[in-house]
Amino acid sequence: MRRHVLSRATEAQRRTCLAAILAVCVAPIAAQQLLDRIVARVDGYPITLTDVKAAVALGIGNVPVGAPEASAIELLVDRQLMLAEVERFAPPEPSAADIAGEVEAMTARASGRLTAVTEETGVDEARIRELARESLRIQGYLNQRFGTTTLLSEEEVLQYYRIHPEEFTQNGRLIPFGEAEPTARQRAAAERRASTIGQWLRDLRNRAEIVIVKG
Repeated sequence: MRRHVLSRATEAQRRTCLAAILAVCVAPIAAQQLLDRIVARVDGYPITLTDVKAAVALGIGNVPVGAPEASAIELLVDRQLMLAEVERFAPPEPSAADIAGEVEAMTARASGRLTAVTEETGVDEARIRELARESLRIQGYLNQRFGTTTLLSEEEVLQYYRIHPEEFTQNGRLIPFGEAEPTARQRAAAERRASTIGQWLRDLRNRAEIVIVKG
């Protein structure tokens, strides 16, 4: 595990140096532009603008395709916090087949823009595969820590049903609880799990040193 942590530290140093070099590299005066810049740091680990562009184009982790830059940065901060936890507790490695499936899903989200995204961000096939592996390791860790199912009482499920009647209304008719119970239980459990993970992330943020670099 120590080797993995040192590896990430080395990667963070390399990325910092690379981003610093890129930040001062400009095109000829007739068309000067910034090639890359650091947009955030998480306990010293840099997140760059190209990381954000790749995440938005490929739908990496919880970043929706086409998300605004500011939202994507915040989600990548959360992703980095989770990756740090993954390195500490090392969930089982995802299978090659699962990684291939995640790569396929990511590239499909880029649609016909994959070549353009690769050229713009420098994210090549190997990096996409590593991003897919990281996403699966995060999911594995969350399942390991928070479980894949949440046990709820019938009263808790009924409360969800009552609070969200629009989810159980079809053609202007509210579906009886007896019919809607399986769906209500599934959605209530997902909501509870998301809330628990959200609180955990807030706790991680409170303990971390996070700097958002204004452009």
